[in-house]
Amino acid sequence: MDIEEHLCVKCRGGKGLCGLTYCPVIVSNIVRGLSIYIGSEVYGSSPPSVFVGRYGYPYVRVGPATPPELGNTYVYDIPELWLKYTLNDILSFRYSLIRGTYITTVNNVSSKYIRDLQELTLTLRPVDIELKFEKPPKPKILLDEYLPPQGPSAPLRSLRICSNPISDKRIEKVFYDTDLRAFEGIMKLYRDGVPVSAIQRLLSIGGLGSKNFRRLVPTRWSITAVDAVISQHICRQIRNYPPLSTYLLFVRSFMNNLFIGILAPRTWSFEWMEAWFPGSTWNKFGGDVEVEGDYEGFKGRSEYPDIGGCYYAARLASTEALLRMRRQATVILWREIYEGFNIPIGVWFVRENLRVMFNDKPKIFTSINEVLNYLRSSRITRLPLDVWVKKSKL
Repeated sequence: MDIEEHLCVKCRGGKGLCGLTYCPVIVSNIVRGLSIYIGSEVYGSSPPSVFVGRYGYPYVRVGPATPPELGNTYVYDIPELWLKYTLNDILSFRYSLIRGTYITTVNNVSSKYIRDLQELTLTLRPVDIELKFEKPPKPKILLDEYLPPQGPSAPLRSLRICSNPISDKRIEKVFYDTDLRAFEGIMKLYRDGVPVSAIQRLLSIGGLGSKNFRRLVPTRWSITAVDAVISQHICRQIRNYPPLSTYLLFVRSFMNNLFIGILAPRTWSFEWMEAWFPGSTWNKFGGDVEVEGDYEGFKGRSEYPDIGGCYYAARLASTEALLRMRRQATVILWREIYEGFNIPIGVWFVRENLRVMFNDKPKIFTSINEVLNYLRSSRITRLPLDVWVKKSKL
């Protein structure tokens, strides 16, 4: 996307005159600035944050991350809190996290290095650590549709924990219970109120499951696995509830994204659809709106959805809402992604936006025709409503 220079002068990163959801000037300055203060070692307060890569599996790169600063960095790795920040803020503190990486096998969950990383994941408070690298990290960032943005990384020579991590008793109890299966551990932590992102982190570092079955899990996979496991369990519960008695419509607009949720008074089924407009993240060079989606019936689905991990992130937020209502329903979710939102920031964005949306007061209707007529007359969607209806499988 070409941006006229005079817009930057008028905007100065604060008015969004270019139409993007973030300021490319600010972000590029952050990335360039990293090379100034990153040396061969970094000392700071890890949120805590650990990362397990997937390339080369079963040999994976695993390591901690910390910004080169001390203090309360908890928010840097807790997506549940990010919607109150601008995208510039999110990119800024994510890019400041410097990662050290060490190659090991996924079966290696008992070495001192992995044990130290597991110790970090037992707490929900920042931990002071020192990372020494084989060479200074390059100011290179990682963007992924599943993962939150990742900052620079380099091969790790040594890790030293410099403060005493205060373990969260809920997490600690599950970690040391080596008779507990991974599924049981995930659900216990979730029921105890541990943030989903913290559960995903513990799973990735081999902290869940019975003793002989614990493995390192690439962070990308652990995110989807936890969303899928929890929502699957909640599905089993809500299938026993009576259906809704009316149609509910939820709408949320945020950062050049539109989310629409239609809850119909039927038995459980679920559909997640996305419309990527030209100039958005995954349709930067196209000329037409690209619509994709996946769905499941009452019994769920056994195959991984083509649309990816956002499906399970959306399903988790939806099942949580129905569990609060103590009802089941057919859930139809639409997302429109507009030009200007052209940077991948992870499936947390879907999960947390839908959680907020489902906490808002819905509009109530007595028929699906009333819902569609309201959407059509209010012109909430930019994609013609007939296209959404035609693409839907439910």
